[in-house]
Amino acid sequence: MIEITNISKSFGDILAVDRVSVQMKEDTVFGLIGTNGAGKSTVLRMVAGVLKADEGSIEVDGIPVFDCVEAKKKIFFIADEPYFFANSNASEMEKYFSSVYEDFNRERFYAYLEGFGLEKKRKINTFSKGMKKQLALICGICSGTRYLLCDETFDGLDPVMRQGIKSIFAKEMESRGLTPIIASHNLRELEDICDHVGLLHKGGVLLSKDLEDMKCNIQKVQCVFASEEDKNKAMQGLDVVKQDVRGSLNTLTVRGAREEILGRFATVDTVFFEALPLSLEEIFISETEVAGYDVKKLIFG
Repeated sequence: MIEITNISKSFGDILAVDRVSVQMKEDTVFGLIGTNGAGKSTVLRMVAGVLKADEGSIEVDGIPVFDCVEAKKKIFFIADEPYFFANSNASEMEKYFSSVYEDFNRERFYAYLEGFGLEKKRKINTFSKGMKKQLALICGICSGTRYLLCDETFDGLDPVMRQGIKSIFAKEMESRGLTPIIASHNLRELEDICDHVGLLHKGGVLLSKDLEDMKCNIQKVQCVFASEEDKNKAMQGLDVVKQDVRGSLNTLTVRGAREEILGRFATVDTVFFEALPLSLEEIFISETEVAGYDVKKLIFG
């Protein structure tokens, strides 16, 4: 587990990270969400030990990470703009990473290169942005580290390639316990992969919750009541987060367990009723509106 406790980081007069505390558990996919300038990259660089926190502590499996070789052996960091040696090719980067990470899987590395259509002898500086991202991800996945820190991982990848990377993550998690930590400015990119999501805003953590817990405790209901009396009876005592009425159709976002909500509506007459799954975007909108923020402005601009 990566445990971040009350860390802060400033660059001159700019406070980039402000008293952030969060736990990133092993064997899960942690999504770090926030707009550009929210502090995501700075947090990841501190977790990787590239930057030292001005205040607070960061431990990887109980080991302080900064200036500690044992802790850094557990981490591979992929920056938003991956760095490769000047005029190097993929084979040369493999030789370098093999010398740094004792569990680097060379056989898997070249298999992934071939699968992604990347030439091992071609100069990396001739690769497109997406190809460089693919190569960086292959290097990270094959490093054999427990934790893979990814800054804007899917930026520059086409939809097919994104799904391919997500499938590889799932395979590596199952086979060897890989724990991906993915920073992104886009909720939709992480919709189908994250187990836990933290929302950064202006350098601080606005929200950090397990997605399954959030999904289990908030429901979306669409219904047409048979009468106003039935509507009043159903609504009494419900914790309604959001309500939209269009003609006779009521769309409700309601806090509570699914069984509890279904049981409540079963006691009244409805012409139409259905309970729908919420998207990650809808869940976050509901959670942050309660905290007094508009996630649509925070994340989608």
